[in-house]
Amino acid sequence: MNKLHVKKGDTVVILSGKDNGKQGKVLEVSPKEQKVIVEGCNMVTKHVKPRRAGENGGIVKAEGALYASKVMLVCPKCGKPTRLAHKILADGTKERLCKKCGETF
Repeated sequence: MNKLHVKKGDTVVILSGKDNGKQGKVLEVSPKEQKVIVEGCNMVTKHVKPRRAGENGGIVKAEGALYASKVMLVCPKCGKPTRLAHKILADGTKERLCKKCGETF
């Protein structure tokens, strides 16, 4: 089973590439491919063909997928890019912790 350190809706910072340093929200996660799509980052152009009568085609800008290893989670409490720590609670559930401030999220 493939697992990633980020979930849909998390805020991440890009570590490398043309969008290095940009922050954005994770729109989609693909654990099988180890990729994520981040809002407003890695923009690519797509040629779209009109599918129905009256629909417009043309060139559209859309977010492209990034490898998950190129993004780092931003802690919602302290606002710093951080690695994740996990804490197993007494009832057996897992919590995600910030390595920098120690807060759960």
